[in-house]
Amino acid sequence: MEHRAGFVNILGNPNVGKSTLMNRLVGEKLSIITSKSQTTRHRIKGIVNGEDFQIVFSDTPGVVKPSYKMQEYMLDFSKSAIIDADIILYVTDVVENIEKNADFIEKVKQSEVPILLVLNKIDLTTPDKLDALFDKWKEIIPRAEIFPISATENFNVDNLYKRILELLPVGEPYFDKEEMTDMPARFFVTEIIREKILLNYDKEIPYSVEVVVEEFKEEAKRINIMAVINVERDSQKGIIIGHQGAALKKVGTEARVDIEAFFGKKVFLNLYVKVLKDWRNKENDLKRFGYKQL
Repeated sequence: MEHRAGFVNILGNPNVGKSTLMNRLVGEKLSIITSKSQTTRHRIKGIVNGEDFQIVFSDTPGVVKPSYKMQEYMLDFSKSAIIDADIILYVTDVVENIEKNADFIEKVKQSEVPILLVLNKIDLTTPDKLDALFDKWKEIIPRAEIFPISATENFNVDNLYKRILELLPVGEPYFDKEEMTDMPARFFVTEIIREKILLNYDKEIPYSVEVVVEEFKEEAKRINIMAVINVERDSQKGIIIGHQGAALKKVGTEARVDIEAFFGKKVFLNLYVKVLKDWRNKENDLKRFGYKQL
């Protein structure tokens, strides 16, 4: 029996459902999901193993025109995902502007690997509009195979998955068959905390935040975690903490519940807030936070 293995990289603009699709395909919640754009900041790999295959899915940040250095590095993550893919899943939806980030689509078209164009959120349109979108995307990327789906409703995701299996190249596994991701435990703690910040705060606050786990001590029945929420300005620190610490306590409580579910253990979570001025434009800080690729 031939073994198949490959990298399946998920690309597209913000808010088209890339992370929802990734979680559906992997069968676990590895990527955080909110209605806000730029929720995903890093490339997150989710590994699916079978007896004769290994699929390494990679969720990537939504493609944006960079406004600061962090977004430049996020765009680099997406560009590198074109280069090292065995299969590209280009995700769009029924409401976004097709012309958006046309230069990035050109880069996708130049790739020589199979392109599966995923037309998401089809539950939000009509059959006639869907047919028109299908034809339009066929003009833009003629060689792409188009899969209309609803990741939220789990519609037609199974057919997409079957096609991915068919297209996987023959090869040995890249990771141990027991592994589910290449990211360390601390990464998922920071992502869960950041998700709660995205859900609980408005405007610029969630985008000015970077979470760092300073301490992660696992005991037999409990995990002790200390994490720092970095913000760019003193005023943001006050907003994150809230009146008498109420806002920060709410984030901590919600995050702890999800972290306990993720690890299957009791968690003691201690959160602190620190001002790290203009960190999104400082190369040393961005390297430390894992945005700069080596």
